[in-house]
Amino acid sequence: MFMSRRSILKSMAAGAAVPTLSAPYVRAQASTLRLGFMTIRTGQMAAAGANYEQGLSVFLKQRSNKIGDRPVELFAVDTTNNPAVARSKAQELVESRKVHAIIGPISAFEALAISDYIKQAGVPMISSAGSEDLTQRDPNPWLLRPGSSCAQCSHPLADYAFKRLGHRRISTIGEDNAYGYEQTGGFHRVFEELGGKIIQKQWVPTASPDYATYIASIKPDADALFMALAGPNGFRFLRQAQEYGLNARLKFLGGYTAVDESFLRNMGEEAVGAITSSFYSSELENEENKRFVADIRRDYDLLPGYYAAVVHLAAAALDNAVRKLDGEVEDRARLMKTMRTSAVANTIRGPLTFDDLGNAIGNVYIRNVVRVKGKLVNSVVETYENVSQFWSYKESEFLKNPVYSRDFPASPNI
Repeated sequence: MFMSRRSILKSMAAGAAVPTLSAPYVRAQASTLRLGFMTIRTGQMAAAGANYEQGLSVFLKQRSNKIGDRPVELFAVDTTNNPAVARSKAQELVESRKVHAIIGPISAFEALAISDYIKQAGVPMISSAGSEDLTQRDPNPWLLRPGSSCAQCSHPLADYAFKRLGHRRISTIGEDNAYGYEQTGGFHRVFEELGGKIIQKQWVPTASPDYATYIASIKPDADALFMALAGPNGFRFLRQAQEYGLNARLKFLGGYTAVDESFLRNMGEEAVGAITSSFYSSELENEENKRFVADIRRDYDLLPGYYAAVVHLAAAALDNAVRKLDGEVEDRARLMKTMRTSAVANTIRGPLTFDDLGNAIGNVYIRNVVRVKGKLVNSVVETYENVSQFWSYKESEFLKNPVYSRDFPASPNI
């Protein structure tokens, strides 16, 4: 079963030396770095928000509640996974709390809702939201994305599915929002350019606990199914797919949250063999990640996944820049420029740099769900090095196309 919000917060209070995430704000200290933190504590995405908070809690605990040697004064707000609420909370952080920078928000449509305000306010925002155009056709000069754009990990997965797995006909199921469109679109484009066929697309509401109708509609001649599902939706879909016997005839592929580590603990045989792509896996062997995994397991008794990892990366990028600036963060423009132009050599995902639009360039890992010592993990089976948001395309040519959507790429095989 899923951990309840009460259980998660109880474990945070018991395991973390830094109590900032369970309170609205921390009493100011001299020379503090005022950090806004946009999480989700309400609704379907609350469990993902809790993982997000755990990632930041561990990062701050590892560094004695400091970023770049400046004590952190943290202001955590609940966006409720609602664009209007996210905008009001962003205004609160900037105008009332006077933050130096913001980590978050989590969801793509939240980031889109506050982007214009962040531009106007001129506050660095380090976001996990993968909305493509925030770093593409309508770039936000105040945004840094240390994870990936929505489609960035889907491009290499399509390459792997065609060349290594031999798939030729694929159905897709994705959430009926920008996140679902863009993850699916990136996979679709690369797969069909290689010679494969996307033979079906289904779009589901974000809150869709019953997938029976969609499962029954999946075409019988598909080699595999690509899933663009977030939060607990991958868990719910695969559980129902097993009940309907879909696992016996179909291979499952997915984006970086489809079988996230934070939900694998609740899953069983239905997840085994699912192939996904991400900029992160808890199985990565670098020293920074081994320490992170050990600390998350100690404090919360779970493996870190996308939501915990991406916020740890956000804090690492901020910490790296603040150190280079010797703690001088009052000049926000200088802080933003330093984050974008500074490589972060040692992160939990490996080496990390940023393009001129503020998006991460780094490794993308193809992962297979397997059992290790009785526990499900995303084992790395292939590494695509230094992947950019533009894949193998020239940036100028890529940007001539519209953003991935319901209608782009076109679907001649459906």
